[in-house]
Amino acid sequence: MTKDQKVVAIQEIKDLLQDAKVVYVADLDGLNAAKSSDFRRQAFKQNIKIKVVKNTLLQKAMEQIEGVDYSEMFQTFKGNSALMISETANGPAKLIQGFRKKEDKPALKSAYLQETFYVGDENLTALANIKSREEMIGEIIGLLQSPIQRVVSALQNKSETVEAKAEEAAAPAVEETPAEAPEAAAESTEETSAE
Repeated sequence: MTKDQKVVAIQEIKDLLQDAKVVYVADLDGLNAAKSSDFRRQAFKQNIKIKVVKNTLLQKAMEQIEGVDYSEMFQTFKGNSALMISETANGPAKLIQGFRKKEDKPALKSAYLQETFYVGDENLTALANIKSREEMIGEIIGLLQSPIQRVVSALQNKSETVEAKAEEAAAPAVEETPAEAPEAAAESTEETSAE
């Protein structure tokens, strides 16, 4: 690779990393062409960008990114490396985990997301269990709706209780009125006969 080619390759990696919030580095070594192609296809469907990179070029590109110090990841840059960029925090981890149900690889080398570094394949399960932004928003909305639903339910139950009590109060009065009416009618009949 010429010097100009290296500069272009570093710039391509920098472009991928520039605004990336979720960065994974995986080891795809040992996957044949068909399996590697299948892995890439699944990643594309999940909107995950994959680029197989040379470790030295990846490190140089990361060193040039401002705002994030990727140096904790550098120790994992050995052997074959694939850079994975995603919008979803747990997307690449779930992809790797799902693919490993059939294969030994890919293996997680390191990851950077939510301003935290994860180094080593043992972090894969923890990363896969991280909730996505959409899941978190859904949970927050559910938590916010819960008290409101309780208040609305309590108000509905209160109005139903008030209506039921009003009906109970009105029901005995209705029953007493007909009972008094025959006595009143009898009294008026007696008064009429006496006259």
